Amino acid sequence: MNIKSLLLGSAAALAVVSGAQAADAIVAAEPEPMEYVRVCDAFGTGYFYIPGTETCLQISGWVRFQVDFGDGAHSLSGDDWDSRAAAYIGVSAKSDTELGTLTSFIGLESDISIDGEAQGFYADEAYLSLGGFKAGWFYNWWDTGIAGETDGLGNVTEFVSAAYTYTSDAFTAGLSIDEVNDDSAFDHNVGVSGTIGGTFGAVSVNVVGGYDFDAEEGAVRAIGSADVGPGTFYLAGVYASGESVYFDAAEWSVAASYALKASDKLTVTPGVQYWSDTNFDGAGSPDMWKYGITVDYKPVENLLARVSVQYDDVSEDVSGYFRLQRAF
Repeated sequence: MNIKSLLLGSAAALAVVSGAQAADAIVAAEPEPMEYVRVCDAFGTGYFYIPGTETCLQISGWVRFQVDFGDGAHSLSGDDWDSRAAAYIGVSAKSDTELGTLTSFIGLESDISIDGEAQGFYADEAYLSLGGFKAGWFYNWWDTGIAGETDGLGNVTEFVSAAYTYTSDAFTAGLSIDEVNDDSAFDHNVGVSGTIGGTFGAVSVNVVGGYDFDAEEGAVRAIGSADVGPGTFYLAGVYASGESVYFDAAEWSVAASYALKASDKLTVTPGVQYWSDTNFDGAGSPDMWKYGITVDYKPVENLLARVSVQYDDVSEDVSGYFRLQRAF
């Protein structure tokens, strides 16, 4: 090998080594760290932090299939049964503040009409709350009842309201100012409702009142419950001075039910209710009895199968429904 060939080979080798060193010197940019969704356990199960914030979000809802029969079925075909479906989705956002928990809630529901056409979603509830203060569109205390599907202890009452509720470990008291419109969309009236309740060991008692200033009528209702044997016994009574947006079924009524916990998956709830003076016109007003039973079965978690059968002695009709509902 001559000196010329040796020098050329050495130069080529140095070029390769230099190129490799230059390539090693190039450093790729590191990817930015990914912010994973964090679980928020400050407000119960199902909440997670909205990335980049201290606000906790929960998404919940249900999907329902139902077949109505008897007087409760409204089929266009005139049959005494009708099937339908419905869906609900709720979005709750919560965060801690120096004034208490700040909450916003939106509940959207959609039903399949009796002619089989899907309806758009509508706002079932939409409200905000801070501490015990609550304002927006939401269900009133009169919308609640006792266990089972037999009782009718208040009207379906959703209003645009402003309310304040005080809650302790065993005591609750609240007051609500409600916009109670009648059939006219331009007639804006006011009602006031309130609640007070407490839990004393295995016994719970709740009293609700409401006054409709436009109708100049009011109503008051009491519900008590107690653990008895393998279930819970419920007893309720309501009195109304006349028809109002809160209660308009009768001058007075009493109801009872017993939620028998037959097993972890099966609950059987018989119920009965009596209405007196249903037309608010004295002795000539008819009274009414209603009897029913509701059976709830949960074959797996978050799936409910329910059968409810009811009978009243005025229409002398047997009615009810079968329901499948998956909640999340």
